[in-house]
Amino acid sequence: MASKKKTIASRVETFANDAELSKADILAVATKEFAMHGLTGARVDAIADRTRTSKRMIYYYFGSKEGLYRAVLEKAYDDIRALDSEQNSDTSTPEESIRRIIDVTFDYGEDHPNFVSLVTVENIHRGRNIDQLPSIKERNAPVIRALADILERGAKSGKFRVDVNPVDLHLMISALCVFRCSNRFTFGKMFDVDFSDPKVRKRQKKMIVEAVLRYLAP
Repeated sequence: MASKKKTIASRVETFANDAELSKADILAVATKEFAMHGLTGARVDAIADRTRTSKRMIYYYFGSKEGLYRAVLEKAYDDIRALDSEQNSDTSTPEESIRRIIDVTFDYGEDHPNFVSLVTVENIHRGRNIDQLPSIKERNAPVIRALADILERGAKSGKFRVDVNPVDLHLMISALCVFRCSNRFTFGKMFDVDFSDPKVRKRQKKMIVEAVLRYLAP
């Protein structure tokens, strides 16, 4: 009897593991599909063709194309927020913490163009889908708390001004870092700039760090 229960439990665990692997595979492929074609243009058939599952199973896991899109958005924000949470440290100076956050934001947008495209797609839809993710505000709150802590430490040490709103600072850093990714093709063509050139990347990252730190200076 005990052996039978153990066998059943093992099968349940195997099924659960397979399901999680299937979901991860679907999300990875769907991220590229939605980033390339948007919510309206993306096709569940195309996603199913490039995964190890079927269209029926995609609907079983996520309910609908919109449900899959929202799961992709949630995963995308989870990934970058996980990186953000690692950048603030009490042993670092406020300036070092800001530099690290800019480094992560700058490099993440460069290395994950699909994230930038998804953000653009969701803004086209006026945030309607992200608004349906109950935990999205809670998941994004840590980055604001981290910035608030850095600002407080900077103000106490006399390095930063005292009137900076952490949400405004997050907006500033995101705007400077993300714009160069979202507009790299049009901007690059118009002004003959290769945004993938290491010298250009280094120069622009330095410019962003200096701009933010000068804004924060008392």
